[in-house]
Formats: sequence, structure tokens, C-alpha cells
Amino acid sequence: MELGAWVGFTHYYGDLQTELTISDPGLAGGLNFRYNLDNRIALKTSLNYGRLSASDADSENTFERQRNLSFSSDVWDVTTQIEFNFLSYIHGSKEEFFTPYLLAGLSAFAYNPKTTLDDQVFILRNFGTEGQPIGEEYGRFSLAPTIGLGLKWDINVDWSFNIELSIHASQTDYIDDVSGLYPDLNNLRTTRGDRAVSLSDRSIVQGIGETGRQRGNSRNNDVYTFLGLSIMKYFGTLSCPKVSKL
Repeated sequence: MELGAWVGFTHYYGDLQTELTISDPGLAGGLNFRYNLDNRIALKTSLNYGRLSASDADSENTFERQRNLSFSSDVWDVTTQIEFNFLSYIHGSKEEFFTPYLLAGLSAFAYNPKTTLDDQVFILRNFGTEGQPIGEEYGRFSLAPTIGLGLKWDINVDWSFNIELSIHASQTDYIDDVSGLYPDLNNLRTTRGDRAVSLSDRSIVQGIGETGRQRGNSRNNDVYTFLGLSIMKYFGTLSCPKVSKL
């Protein structure tokens, strides 16, 4: 088995980041446990943290800039994955000391989108910004099928480096608090107050926040990625050559 830690970056794609660009990466890190079934297959579980954020103000899309929404969220993630080594990988070997690999697995994660308004930080879930009834707000936990690729190589018998990119296709569209349509702001004001209205519609052009107008794209769930460098400690022994039976 192997134990280790990683540091790197996280990034988000969703309603407030619709382009496949890396414009606002957040810091990320975590702890890893890997069990090597053989030279080709390994199982790994990771406890990960990442800071996701995005702002319409950074978009090149005119509508998104006028919509003027933003968010940040701390994501706590537990991922279990299976890894397939392209090459035979043996700790301590002088020939089989590195390999690229593919990974596939499942993540469970917690999220809680926030934003800043008038120099105050607000937890968006508490304000039902898309008209969610009180008590029927979106959850704080979700799952995410995960795929990715990496590269591992030995420093020596006991230690190795890994570089890994993982893509987490979440089963929620509310990591950023944006998914569907603008609610009836009068009803929102009655049930949640003026602050909820201010957080729901922050547009800088009149008419964008009209009832029923598109606020986000509910057809696609949000995605987050991790890119990191890890160092792993190997807890095992090198196998001695087997002696043939006489």
C-alpha cells in the first residue's frame, strides 16, 4: 500500500464558467491511500479539498456580464477510484519505475456556494434565489462520477511522485447556485425578504431578471476538476525471487 499527500489546483465549469478556459483556478490539496492489486491495477481513495469560484464580470459573453452573478464555494470531496497502469509498475525496479495511468471512480462531495454583496458574505442556499420554497432548497451534498489520467514514477524504493488530473461530473447544477429561471421577485421578497431579491437578480441591465427569464442552463450539471502533484510513501517489501521446487 501507499500513503501520501497532494497539492495543486481546482477549477469549475458551469453556469458562471461556460468556456473551457482556466481563468480562475483555486488552490486544492488532499490525502491519498492507494493499494496496488498487482503491477497494472491499483485502488485509491482520496480526501480532497478545493476552492471553486467564478464571476460573470470575467466573462467575454455580453449576457453573462450583464447578468453579473458570482460565487465561491469550498468543496470537500472523497473519491474512490480504480487505476489502470499502461506499463508494468514495480516499486524499486530499475526498468519498470514509471507509468502513465487512467482512472475511473466515484466522488461524494459537500459544497456551499456563497457570494459577497455590500462587503458582506452570504450563503446563497439560505435565500432561495431561484424561488425554492422554504425547506425545499437544494442539498449540500452530491455525487460525481470521476475520470482522469496521471503519471507516476519512483524517486527510490520508498517514495514516488504522481501527477494527476481528475474530472468530476457532479450530479447537481447548484455548485454555483445558478441553474434555471428567474423567480417572481415579488413573491421572493414576500417569503425571503429584500436581501434575497438582491442576491437573485444582480443584473446591471433592466429586464434581465424578469420572471421566467433564463438565469442558468439547467440541462447541464456543474463539473469540477483537480490537478495536483502528490508524493507517495510505499509500505511494502520487494519480493525475493521464488526458488523452484526440486
